[in-house]
Amino acid sequence: MAPEDEEVHNDLTEQLVKTSESDDHAEFKGASFNGAVLNLATTIIGAGIMALPATMKILGLVPGIVMIVLMAFLTDKTIEILLRFSGIGNARSYGALMQDSFGRPGRIVLQVAVLVSNIGVLIVYMIIIGDVFEDMLEERLGKTWWDQRTIVLLFTTCVFAPFTAFKQIDDLRFASATSLALAVLFLVITGAIVATKFFSGGLMKPKLLPSFTDLSSVLKLFTVVPVLVNAFICHSNVHSIQNELQDSTRIKPVVRSALIMSSSVYIVTSLFGYLLFGESTRDDVLKNFDTHLKIPYGLVISDAVRVSYAAHLMLVFPIIFYPLRVNVDGLFFPTAPSLTTSNLRFRSITAALIAVIFVGANFIPSIWDAFQLIGATASVCIGFIFPAAVILKDRHNRATKMDKTIAIFVIVLAVFSNAIAMYSDVCALLKKHKSTFPM
Repeated sequence: MAPEDEEVHNDLTEQLVKTSESDDHAEFKGASFNGAVLNLATTIIGAGIMALPATMKILGLVPGIVMIVLMAFLTDKTIEILLRFSGIGNARSYGALMQDSFGRPGRIVLQVAVLVSNIGVLIVYMIIIGDVFEDMLEERLGKTWWDQRTIVLLFTTCVFAPFTAFKQIDDLRFASATSLALAVLFLVITGAIVATKFFSGGLMKPKLLPSFTDLSSVLKLFTVVPVLVNAFICHSNVHSIQNELQDSTRIKPVVRSALIMSSSVYIVTSLFGYLLFGESTRDDVLKNFDTHLKIPYGLVISDAVRVSYAAHLMLVFPIIFYPLRVNVDGLFFPTAPSLTTSNLRFRSITAALIAVIFVGANFIPSIWDAFQLIGATASVCIGFIFPAAVILKDRHNRATKMDKTIAIFVIVLAVFSNAIAMYSDVCALLKKHKSTFPM
């Protein structure tokens, strides 16, 4: 590496590595294994879980479960690639790895992708949170000025925004633990509902395999791919978590533990959601809990399900927000000192991003549309195309023939499936437009 390139590389590493330099973190000794697993699992398990039962409705139970396992395997493989090649190039961040492989344009492209992906995901979080509390207020108090989405989101944003003020990701480990506990509570309550309906004979018969009636039904199968891709995206947080670990060599078991935990939660949630609502499963399964569950204390249980998951998302928000702020700072202030040393820059970026997310949540109507758009573009690049491209570039000549074969397979699969998914979505929109505005 040329001296000037090495200097740029070191500047980037200093910019993106999230080790605090402030006095109040002087005693920080490194994150624990359990704290790292919790933070990474929380990064993965977010709003995507609410869209997964709808993927079961499209794919059927058997292919749906297989696809979740396959996506977890591919995520593990791509993260392993990132970590291995980061070690080879002495890169301590995803951005530094992209710069090592492709120069400054590679870093910028990654940062833009993270910006689009994380802002999109956080907008989805706000949409779900707003929908939950808006619907509950309307059900209890009737239609009033304070149950409008904008007012509800303004209040809930004020509740979880303080969590975005932490400068180290390990400081969020207790929020991560609480959010996972709330996700487990959601599963326990949903499982109890499934058991109650099973013994009362109220469960719908699930579809084990997809049904094919015409070409559009075949193309529709591919629309689940971007949603599944988005459900497992955590790549932009892996280096930050590794950098704060007491023993950074344990990052691989951290990743695998988090993926096993997340996949288990995804499978159980998808199974329970689809068994409960069958072909009536909505794009956001929480919307199904707006109706009476036809079990004892159904309204109270429905509220408990919705509130527990909305609270979970409020605690996940700062975990996803963390790498977003780091990448925005690196994108717009590439030569500035570490973000943790400038309170003004830290607070300004935080406030600006929250404002953008808040505005977006008030104008995007559907989480399925958002997930498909993000998953088919930015997320698939972050999770699959960029790691595969690093292998094919192989700047240090360390990739094996198997690595390159996997890289080509991943790129072809990602581009092909997402192209068909977007084509199917466009056809569906055109068909809807024709039916709404007939010639």
